[in-house]
Amino acid sequence: MTKHTFVICAYKESPYLGACIRSLQRQTVPSRIVMVTGTPNDYLFGMAEEYGVELVINTGKTSITDDWNFGLSQVTTKYATIAHQDDVYAASYVERMVAAAEKKKKPVIAFSDYGELKGSVIAPISGMLKIKELMLLPMRLPRGEESRFIRRRVLSMGNPIPCPSVMYCMDRITLPLFQDNFTADEDWEAWEKLSKEKGSFVYVPKRLMLHRIHEDSTTHKMFEENKRTVEDLEMFRKFWPKPVAKLINRFYSKAADYE
Repeated sequence: MTKHTFVICAYKESPYLGACIRSLQRQTVPSRIVMVTGTPNDYLFGMAEEYGVELVINTGKTSITDDWNFGLSQVTTKYATIAHQDDVYAASYVERMVAAAEKKKKPVIAFSDYGELKGSVIAPISGMLKIKELMLLPMRLPRGEESRFIRRRVLSMGNPIPCPSVMYCMDRITLPLFQDNFTADEDWEAWEKLSKEKGSFVYVPKRLMLHRIHEDSTTHKMFEENKRTVEDLEMFRKFWPKPVAKLINRFYSKAADYE
């Protein structure tokens, strides 16, 4: 019986969508695949037909967070991953993530490390990715994944949890999970909320997916419009007094590798 669902949040006409779908269909453990969109068009209908993927239309309010929440609402399995349409996943992603989660009594989310694609080329591991992996080291301590204190301290210094790698344990989260407060840090805000819950943040320290960086990506646009720096400060203020939050944000924004 399938335990996991990939939810592809599709938008407009991504030239990388086919590569994403193929990576999901190559999983060593079968997974349900459903594509959701708030911008239906002939291209998406054609891709769904070509790859035999179910396409569900969000006829309500649509935004990044609305589409993510809508996608998760279509899940009937125990676990789910929101697959970003430009990214690709290792064939062992589902197998490794589910196995790791099922070793824990009360997993809330599970997540892995990731690599980057610049266009269609695997990029060298950047300094920022190395920093994020260093930030996650406390999660590898004995009982580090179960400790609310440790995960909140990790998140208090930035957001090292890569959203496309996250597998949601559906019986441990409440929908809607993502809020409209932010347009760049909506994932960090969700992790902050979930970090207060009892249970485990399961960390799989393997690069099990590749995040594609290109000029049309939402992440790239957020950096160009400088939205993330403003929202980062708001997030730091959830953990620190305002003067401390400003100081951390100054260093965090300088350290960020936006390329």
